Amino acid sequence: MKILKFIVLVWALFSSVYASRAQEASSRVVEDGGTGKYSAIMMTETSLPTHTIFRPEELSEFGKRNKLPVIAWGNGACYDSPWEHVNFLNEVASHGFLVIAIGVMPKETGEQVKERSTSKKLLDAIDWAIAQNNDKKSPYYNKIDISKIAVSGMSCGGLQTLEVAGDPRVTTTVVCNSGIFINPANSKMPGMPALTKDQLKKIHTPTLYLLGGPSDIAYNNGMDDYKQINHVPVFVANMDVGHGGTYSKPHGGEFARVATAWYKWQLKGDREAGKMFTGNPPGLAQSKGWTVAKKNMP
Repeated sequence: MKILKFIVLVWALFSSVYASRAQEASSRVVEDGGTGKYSAIMMTETSLPTHTIFRPEELSEFGKRNKLPVIAWGNGACYDSPWEHVNFLNEVASHGFLVIAIGVMPKETGEQVKERSTSKKLLDAIDWAIAQNNDKKSPYYNKIDISKIAVSGMSCGGLQTLEVAGDPRVTTTVVCNSGIFINPANSKMPGMPALTKDQLKKIHTPTLYLLGGPSDIAYNNGMDDYKQINHVPVFVANMDVGHGGTYSKPHGGEFARVATAWYKWQLKGDREAGKMFTGNPPGLAQSKGWTVAKKNMP
């Protein structure tokens, strides 16, 4: 009997250690957690293993009076993992957002996932967030602002963003280093959404384009999108850093600073953050290295 109890005790201890390690493996602190008010983590949720979550580590500060807006993110090259954007996405999350990126959580070392994803995963992210907010058993219960949802993405992920931007649940659109091909025949990458400029008519929300200047291979496509969007507020910001943006720089660099201000303005009603995009000239025009243009905006 004593031997049996000992075996049970050892097994319980082993199971506890294993579960602890599994929990550790499913979450990770990126950099220092971000510069925002809420230290963020990158993690996998068992209820959504197809995506990577970036969110404030401590959820107790969120509830009826302070909810988490949702940002669904599509990756460069439509990769099924956000490994190119972890600094950027974690920084955004640290300012009080629930960021749901397409694909599995990036590895700390070794070869990263390079399989392609589909635009539908952006909608899956939105569906999941809404379900979690309504689930009394979820840690996110009544902590998510399902009336404030952004779809965003970089390069091929920007095309995924534009493919789903017509979803009525979306309240703002952010397209990074991307734009619909002026000549669709130039879209040759496998898995890339085959969109035409008519897709732009489906946008129904304020829209931000973040581009890497003339050296960005998506520059002409993105600027042409901006030219053709005349029915919603649209802002285009360029920094001549090329197609790679500043995502991998500490805390996501300048692109994170600008995107976060847009999210704060559009999803949290932060007028101070909105000053970066309003006025003539807009506040961002005063920042070194940025050139901007806007339409249908104050």
